[in-house]
Amino acid sequence: MSKYWGDIVEKLIPYTPGEQPKDLSLLKLNTNENPYGPSPNVLNEIKRNCNDSLRLYPDPESIKLKKLLAEHHNLSMESVFVSNGSDESLAFIFQGLLKKDKPVLFPDITYSFYPVYCQLYEVEYKQISLDQNFNISLDDYLIENGGIIFPNPNAPTGIPKSLKDIESLLSNNKNSVIVIDEAYVDFGTSSAIKLINKYENLIVTQSFSKGRSLAGMRIGCAFGSPSLIEALNRIKNSFNSYPIDRLAQISAMSSITDKIYFEGNCNKVIEARVYLEEQLESIGFEVLPSGANFIFTQHKQKSGEYIYDQLRHNKIIVRRFNSPEKISNFIRITIGTMNQMHQLVSIVREIVK
Repeated sequence: MSKYWGDIVEKLIPYTPGEQPKDLSLLKLNTNENPYGPSPNVLNEIKRNCNDSLRLYPDPESIKLKKLLAEHHNLSMESVFVSNGSDESLAFIFQGLLKKDKPVLFPDITYSFYPVYCQLYEVEYKQISLDQNFNISLDDYLIENGGIIFPNPNAPTGIPKSLKDIESLLSNNKNSVIVIDEAYVDFGTSSAIKLINKYENLIVTQSFSKGRSLAGMRIGCAFGSPSLIEALNRIKNSFNSYPIDRLAQISAMSSITDKIYFEGNCNKVIEARVYLEEQLESIGFEVLPSGANFIFTQHKQKSGEYIYDQLRHNKIIVRRFNSPEKISNFIRITIGTMNQMHQLVSIVREIVK
């Protein structure tokens, strides 16, 4: 603590990201990165554009990228927002759309950046408990609120909600904004973007980090009615008028146009996830149903701490959460290549013997 800090700094409990180890010999299955690199088209376009043009500012509105995203999702350009990673979109949403005189609602087990943003922007919030099977029960959100936000699929559980359930919530909650955080949507979960033209209070965020293998470029986007997107643009232009750099815009556009590569990688991840689920269940693990590029699992006899430590001893790192207590026995495992999953299963079998 410093005497120069403002009051809010002392109160903040910052988000803790997953470990980024310096030891490159570790099998890194802890931060939900894609095991496959970006499209070759992306790399070629980056190389082609590493030239004297980098002395110039990028397009402040990312017009070409917005136009491509709008066409990709059958939306108007006025319904598209782009940002430095989806976390920046979320930050602007909390600041501009969720700071009301009633609490914003989100699950008690979910993306831990939500309460951090609430602290930072002084947003009142209420956490809604997951049900006994770790599902988000959307009926529990039909109470007075200043907004609703949850990931689909949820993180860290990986459990998705159906579009039917999401539309039911939208139909019964028309007086506040509903935010669907789709960071992991590319691995088998249906996107709510197709509902945007029907519900003016819906905003959907997505990321290029996971499905499109561009975590290192920090590109995110949000989709919603023009009035909601205008609010985000007002905040963006009062904060950083040149948010997406030239190479990031080029990377994003190249990844969108290479549909075959994108879908192929996502399908390989899904295939490896199914394999891992089946193998772990066969040796005494409970695996929550996942629509993401990770699974959330616990063994019926061995503790999560023991399995986490033993995996680390065998040079594999996964993610474990100490709180809340009801998930402290779970570990979250990022889905890697099929070969990496074979390696993981072989070691886990020895651990639980």
